[in-house]
Amino acid sequence: MLRSGSEADEKTAQSSAQIDTDNPYNDRLPTAVFFSMALNSTTYKAELQISDMDRHYYATHALTLARHPSETEERLMVRLLAFAMFADERLQFGKGLSSDEEPDLWRKDLTGEILDWIELGQPDEQRIRRACGRARHVIVVNYGGRAADLWWEKNAVSLSRSKNLTVIDIAASSVSALAALAERTMRLQCMIQDHQVQVFGVDVQVTIDPSVRVAPAQSLRNEVRG
Repeated sequence: MLRSGSEADEKTAQSSAQIDTDNPYNDRLPTAVFFSMALNSTTYKAELQISDMDRHYYATHALTLARHPSETEERLMVRLLAFAMFADERLQFGKGLSSDEEPDLWRKDLTGEILDWIELGQPDEQRIRRACGRARHVIVVNYGGRAADLWWEKNAVSLSRSKNLTVIDIAASSVSALAALAERTMRLQCMIQDHQVQVFGVDVQVTIDPSVRVAPAQSLRNEVRG
């Protein structure tokens, strides 16, 4: 899953570059536009040490993220947070905003079946419903403060019918604190215990309490507290 060197930078720039326009939480680009802009992406590297005591997952990941000039550091760091929260040796960054066929992150089994489909922000309701038909489990990591609340108010009734959907909200203050940790080269530690996420940088600690807007009645992964 993880690569190093120029090959990793090239492949990850193609798979992870994002762009935000009028609505930074929803807009998506045609594939051709995405690839033409990938060359202008800024590369971020993160050594992410994860200690997830709720899932008994302990690993260090060397990650490369490509940030398009129009992607905010807030969104970049929410991508990194989502990776930490659902980390697995098969979890990968997808094309995200640039593609209707791939999410921001996803996990597949050896047969290619999509186990986890992870979207960020405020994705289109129809896109999420299609994802629920393709993947075993769909997760939306919602953020954006009041805009995120309005998105949920608009889509709650429809999306709550999906039995394999989890929608998590990250408070605006937590996203801002995460963005302050963003550097071109990062060494971060992430500890998850009792559904609380703590991210440690150099002399900085960010505590995140994700809240659940909706989740399956019996979530197999039991990620976060409602």
